[in-house]
Amino acid sequence: MPLGRLRVAGESMVPALLPGDRVLVWRGLGPFRPPIRVGDLVALADPRDPATRGSGGVPRERLMVKRVAGRQGDEVILRGDNEAASTDSRHFGPVPASAIRGRVIYRYLPEDRRGLLGTRR
Repeated sequence: MPLGRLRVAGESMVPALLPGDRVLVWRGLGPFRPPIRVGDLVALADPRDPATRGSGGVPRERLMVKRVAGRQGDEVILRGDNEAASTDSRHFGPVPASAIRGRVIYRYLPEDRRGLLGTRR
């Protein structure tokens, strides 16, 4: 499925995203995978956390949302907009670009803040 849904937890992306916001993640496949650019909001599995067990013992990744702050070859440097409340590349280092699950493109809830989430440079 090229689109996924995600519920924002925590305050690392305030003011762009607030806890409880619901967003769409454009995952794409193969040649339809979105390019990763500096300033993009991206979703990735928490690099500090191996897959955790969800209901019924099924492995489940803990996803996080961060902003791309830079690129170093095939690695991506990530930061939270609220650096005081963010665990990001300052803590776990750059991550492989292949670890990015998709680009966060749209907030659909709450309704009064619904809209596209663009790249911030």
